[in-house]
Formats: sequence, structure tokens, C-alpha cells
Amino acid sequence: MLVVGFPTGAFQANCYLVAAGEGEPCVIVDPGQDAEEPISEALRKHRLTPVAALLTHGHFDHVFSVTPVCDGNDIPAWIHPDDRSLLSDPLKGLGRESAAFFGGRLEMREPAEVRELSDGADLDIAGLRLTVDHTPGHTMGSVVFRSELDEGGRVMFAGDTLFAGSIGRTDLPGGNMRAMTETLRTRMLPLPDDTVVLPGHGPSTTIGRERATNPFLLGLDDPRTAGPTRGL
Repeated sequence: MLVVGFPTGAFQANCYLVAAGEGEPCVIVDPGQDAEEPISEALRKHRLTPVAALLTHGHFDHVFSVTPVCDGNDIPAWIHPDDRSLLSDPLKGLGRESAAFFGGRLEMREPAEVRELSDGADLDIAGLRLTVDHTPGHTMGSVVFRSELDEGGRVMFAGDTLFAGSIGRTDLPGGNMRAMTETLRTRMLPLPDDTVVLPGHGPSTTIGRERATNPFLLGLDDPRTAGPTRGL
């Protein structure tokens, strides 16, 4: 598997291009703010042909460029239905302080073709097999994409569900700490330790490392543990 990743925009959200190898079809995970030019450069450099954009959730820093990228390449965008409305109404997912950063206005529209993701779906796309897990908490429509590699090992595109040393914040509209705790306990902790986590912000990590050191995950394997009070 070829993974090309880079941070984009003011909030440095990670965008990933994923393919079976150089010169192959690819998917684009989370084409965020100011992502168009680096995506085009990566496509040329690695001779990749985009076939879909996969969205971990609907926050603008992860989807800002999805419409020009999708419509410009005649490809669909995939998103969970609970976050689809954020594609055309991004302020719906922002708090008052964040909305003020944009002067209370942030205009976007859906791509020409939008397909909806469902929990447990297996996507056979671009020569890849990706499993969709619904992981509400950061937003109600958050998902992660998991894949087992032909060469061995596992990788997960985690969006803002899990970071190195932290988790996604739950204090924005649509966030829910109780849902996040359940997601962490039932969707993240059961994964094998060697699962490589490619998050929506910051450096990569592994499930094993987070299980041992992430303060938001410590003790969650005990169902009596209430869980964290908020994310970052």
C-alpha cells in the first residue's frame, strides 16, 4: 500500500492519498483546507488517478476542498449520513468562537455526487479493501477506515477519533463525550496493538502505544470506568 500524507490549512488537518502502489488508482482521505494544490502535486509525482474522496467526518478543516477535488476529477465523495449536512452548512459543526473566526460566514456546497457510508461496510475501491467503522463522539457521523495490508500489518485512517496521546474534542455541536467513550471502548481498544493509526491531526501512532500511554484510554477496558470527561 502506498500512503502519501500531508497537513493542510490553518488547522493542519492531515490529508492522505492511498493506493495499491505507484501509478495506480487512489482514494483521497479528507481533502481539507488548501488541499487542492498539494493533492495535484502528489497525483503527478506518484502517477496516481483519483477514484473517490473518503471523509472521516464533516468538519470543514477535513472537507473544505472536497467539492473542487471531486467535481474537478469527476469522482464521488463518501461520507456518513449523520455528517452529510455539514458539506453544505459547515457552520453547523462549529462553535460560536470558531464561527467568529470566519466572520460568521463559511460557504460550501456538496460535490455533484455524494455516497453515504454505513457501519461495517467493506469498500472495494482503487484496488483496496477498506472497512468502515462508525465512531461517533467527535461528530455524530465520524468514521474510521481500516485495512489489512497484503504485506502484513494493519492501518487505520482515524480522522479526529484518536490521536497520538489524545482524542478528538467533543465540545463542538454534534460532539458527545458519552458516545466517544463508547467508541473508544468498543471500537478502538479491541484493535490489535500493531494497528498503525494515521490520525486527522498530528503524527502517526499505533493502537498498542495508545493503549499503554494515552491518558484518555487508560482504564477504559474496565467497563466500570466512566471514561474521560472531554477530548482535545
